[in-house]
Amino acid sequence: MTQAEIAQKAAHAPSGAEQTRGVAHVPGLDDVTRLSKDSAQKLVRTGAIAAGVGIAATAGAYAMDHHRFGFSYLAAFAFVATIGLGGLFFVLIQHLTRAGWSVAARRHMEWVASILPWCALLFVPVAALSGHIYHHWMAEDVDALIQAKRGYLNTTFFFIRAVVFLAVWALLALWFSAKSRELDAKPNDARIVGKMQALSAPAMFLFALSLTFAGFDWLMSLDPHWYSTIFGVYIFAGSVTSSLSVLALITIALQKKGLLKKVSTVEHRHDIGKLMFAFTVFWAYIGFSQYFLIWYANIPEETVFYKHRWEDGWKPLSLILLFSHFVIPFILLLSRHAKRSIAGLTIASVLLLFAHYVDMYWLVMPSLGEHGATPSLVDILALLGPVGVALLVIARAATKGTLFPVGDPRLAETLKLENL
Repeated sequence: MTQAEIAQKAAHAPSGAEQTRGVAHVPGLDDVTRLSKDSAQKLVRTGAIAAGVGIAATAGAYAMDHHRFGFSYLAAFAFVATIGLGGLFFVLIQHLTRAGWSVAARRHMEWVASILPWCALLFVPVAALSGHIYHHWMAEDVDALIQAKRGYLNTTFFFIRAVVFLAVWALLALWFSAKSRELDAKPNDARIVGKMQALSAPAMFLFALSLTFAGFDWLMSLDPHWYSTIFGVYIFAGSVTSSLSVLALITIALQKKGLLKKVSTVEHRHDIGKLMFAFTVFWAYIGFSQYFLIWYANIPEETVFYKHRWEDGWKPLSLILLFSHFVIPFILLLSRHAKRSIAGLTIASVLLLFAHYVDMYWLVMPSLGEHGATPSLVDILALLGPVGVALLVIARAATKGTLFPVGDPRLAETLKLENL
């Protein structure tokens, strides 16, 4: 196609469309590659309002009850951070396996992973209140068992590890996003593709280790007398399930706007639904494995974890977690029709996001102790700040570049996706 033909085609493109280099080489691909200026401004403005209102609400939560706030905010921070980590995992695994079906989805998960650099800022309240949140082991006067763990559970090493975790996540998210956008400007550049594929393998090891130990530090150490060797896998399963739910909602929103016609169709939506179903089952498998082994061994030091989440009013919330994170989505996503249906996939996504927050709340709040399972407005207000910031970050990421990797060499492959 000559430059004149490209210019003529761009002149007749729909309002807001911007055809970029790297799309024209795929026959029949005419998807809009960018949001229109008005749509981009509206999206960022909405995200900014959500962030502003959320931050104000979170500040109000601290003023209302600073004792409860530390635990409520930790649950909210864990909810947002794990969604970002799930997005990073998706990006890494697609490069590692050289997947072709997920070209558009990978870009959208880059948006989700863009939360991670901001997690350093979101972690500040946790760090500031760490002496209160982790008082069981940060206190000077501790029992012999915790004293024996001082080599790992000490304040200095805790913050060093936190800095390492947050830095690794931020660097990986920023690097893969930058290289992906660089590929937009240099279509089919084998050098860029090769770099992303080569780094994805060691990055996966860094991801696995950092997520596991962050789960140990920030969530499991709330009760330093209890431990589980598969706790990191449990957190991983929830993070991927929740991030796939966000991906499904982003995909549905773009498809309903008519922005993704061929690079992301009902077939791609079906595949996202299948992954959601798979990781819903995986989360349940890991959760049951942890529960069953502890129940069977019947060791008081281990069973106390579930005792605290069954008594003092926690039993209803434990059952809500079971049904919202496994039973209902399992039944819903078992259907091929539901995975391909916009309504069905939307319901499942919203339900799983709700369940993931309940999961983080269920892990954190029993450590508060004296209030039992009594819900509080503080919990909701503390959640709004991190969620608002995450929405703004994703909105800004969506407006910075193209809606899908226009220079990716596997664009032609993703157009051929068909579920049998």
